[in-house]
Amino acid sequence: MKMLGDSNASRPEDAAPENRGAPNIALPSDALILVPVRRLVLFPGLVLPITIGRPKTVSAVQQAVREERQIGIVLQRDPEKDDPGPDDLHRIGTLANIVRYIAAPDGSHHVVVQGVQRIRILDFLPGTPFPVARVVHIPEPETRSTEIEARFRNLQNQALEAVQLLPQAPPELIATIQGATSPAALADLAAGYMDIPPEDKQAILETVDISTRIDRVSKLLAERIEVMRLTAEIGRQTKAAFDERQREAVLREQMAAIQRQLGESDGKSQEVAELTEAIAKAKMPPEVEQQAKKELARYQRMPEAAGEAGMIRTYIDWLVELPWSLPEEKPIDIAEARRILDEDHFGLEKIKTRIIEYLAVRKLAPQGKAPILCFVGPPGVGKTSLGQSIARAMGRPFVRVSLGGVHDEAEIRGHRRTYVGALPGNIIQGIKKAGARNCVMMLDEIDKMGRGIQGDPSAAMLEVLDPEQNNTFRDNYLGVPFDLSRVVFIATANMLDTIPGPLRDRMEIISLAGYTESEKLQIARRYLVKRQLEANGLKPEQVQIDDSALTTIIRGYTREAGVRNLEREIGQVFRHAAVRIAENSTAHVDIGVDDVAKVLGQPRFENEVAMRTSVPGVATGLAWTPVGGDILFIEATRAPGKGGLILTGQLGDVMRESAQAAMTLVKSRAASLGIDPIVFERNDIHVHVPAGATPKDGPSAGVAMFMALASLLINRTIRNDTAMTGEISLRGLVLPVGGIKEKVVAAAAAGITRVMLPARNRRDYDDIPEDARNRLEFIWLERVDDAIAAGLENNPADAGSGKVDA
Repeated sequence: MKMLGDSNASRPEDAAPENRGAPNIALPSDALILVPVRRLVLFPGLVLPITIGRPKTVSAVQQAVREERQIGIVLQRDPEKDDPGPDDLHRIGTLANIVRYIAAPDGSHHVVVQGVQRIRILDFLPGTPFPVARVVHIPEPETRSTEIEARFRNLQNQALEAVQLLPQAPPELIATIQGATSPAALADLAAGYMDIPPEDKQAILETVDISTRIDRVSKLLAERIEVMRLTAEIGRQTKAAFDERQREAVLREQMAAIQRQLGESDGKSQEVAELTEAIAKAKMPPEVEQQAKKELARYQRMPEAAGEAGMIRTYIDWLVELPWSLPEEKPIDIAEARRILDEDHFGLEKIKTRIIEYLAVRKLAPQGKAPILCFVGPPGVGKTSLGQSIARAMGRPFVRVSLGGVHDEAEIRGHRRTYVGALPGNIIQGIKKAGARNCVMMLDEIDKMGRGIQGDPSAAMLEVLDPEQNNTFRDNYLGVPFDLSRVVFIATANMLDTIPGPLRDRMEIISLAGYTESEKLQIARRYLVKRQLEANGLKPEQVQIDDSALTTIIRGYTREAGVRNLEREIGQVFRHAAVRIAENSTAHVDIGVDDVAKVLGQPRFENEVAMRTSVPGVATGLAWTPVGGDILFIEATRAPGKGGLILTGQLGDVMRESAQAAMTLVKSRAASLGIDPIVFERNDIHVHVPAGATPKDGPSAGVAMFMALASLLINRTIRNDTAMTGEISLRGLVLPVGGIKEKVVAAAAAGITRVMLPARNRRDYDDIPEDARNRLEFIWLERVDDAIAAGLENNPADAGSGKVDA
């Protein structure tokens, strides 16, 4: 609610010359001079100033003053019309007394009027120089009831609340509202002083019924009170914020004055000097140094209380603290690097050879590009720890960046500085943490990056891992290029399928197979036992574990490609020994094979190959999983039926097609295999792959499927020391498959002594660990006939064996 004053009581009319000397027009006694107004509604009982300027209006007011007549204040329908006619005026107006008429020296005319009563225009008198009309007075109803009284009290409270919300409310107005006794007069008073459009005021003026008029005014007043409350609240909040900033500025100025009086230097000047020195020492490239000095100049001109000052200071700190220059590299000692790699890791000859090759090239060509390697293998084979050993062998700092679950591009490239709390990406943060531009950076779990609405981080990694581009890597936060070409990037992954092709193409892939049993024994003896002794507070002279006990743990209590579970089991055995030593029951503990079972319980895994392949229809296959190789069993049996093929074990589409192809191949070779064709018509063949809760898919079980069906139907068992893998075609060819290294390692770990592999996979023989090669006999298959000849026992099984549901 805004109280009306002289300045906004009405819109000033167009200026007109004074016309005091115009003769009076003879008017009937019942005629009333009308004064049209543009945006003003006068209510009975209110006193308002009006500025007049139109010649007709000036003449009308002057005649009314001379004859001491009352006038009628009437609102125009169209405020833009300069010469309104009878149809341009509202029919309801207000009878008013002229309290004062003023002709100013500048030629303007002003009149102060007081509203008396509502009037209704009946008709206009013709031939007059200004509007004159016959009117009828509308008396105010004096009815009082409890309902009207309630509305009156509510309106009175609203009006008082509105006045109290005004910044400078006149005391007279408050007294008038408090002393009001007439509901009609209070409604007119509130409507007249309310800041609402003239059309709304005119509607209230035309409302004669008291109840309806009070309701309209009360509704409009409630809206204005809510607006005023919000305005007052916003004003208080703004004033509080301004006062706090003003207080902080005053305190800072006082603190600066105190420092000057004490002879202390200006804190900010000293800070700027320190930053200038730090920028000079950082040995930045010219482009970066120019950007740093520019931001420092902005920071120097900016008051400390400014919100952006802290953001600029943080940015300058990042530029200063990053290692822009290359450190002085130590001479490369190939023999020492080889010793460190052998000391930290057993086996992994291929990776060690690749690192030694890089160091040799770097020694001969110091300006060469750093390699970008990707170690792919199952969990627990030492991919992450291998990165630390590489850094130690190269004499460089090591930093690890975890990419698992990252789904925001800004995690790689950083956030732009426009955001509050923005930071550089993980790459730049890792460089700062390492403190050297030629560090070894481990990009852990690169195959587990996601993609979301914030962008694709794997796409951002394309620039990071491209030797032709990463010398000008631009982080969004820094906004300047940073050279990553000397960083040795080493990525780790469990599988390559989830890494996009362009990103995979930028890395040199090195596969790590699972460890063989002998390798696990050596790793346990060299590293795990020592580490678990330290972790459990034991000394080597207090606890000793022999190789047979370690071998028992490896065979009976773990089945994994890596050695993580093996280390946990060793730790459990040592904790049991630590309890005995802590209780002072013994000072030395020797752990043998018998002690392992007492601590760990019965073996969790057993060699079930011989048991599962002692009947016809059971073949041992080899499978690849993301955590390494594994063996699986294909079981086939027959039952009376109509020649159907039943497949169970949660097989995927490709594996189902392999089983159908194997069945068709057996049928096509029934004569050469000695199978009666009637068997296919009178029996249903059921093929099942155990571990039904685990999904299985892929074409590499084709040979095992064929062998299981052939074994069942010709009633000859498959050798229990033989496992096989390979895809088959309807022509009887054995096609190559992947994961040979992992599968062969798994076969050796499961106690298999013979493996049948596709002949076209001979190229993978050199990748198989030497220990596994020495323990296995390899049969290379060109056709399925080779598998029949090498895989089946010579003597037929018992007649009833073929009916056993394996």
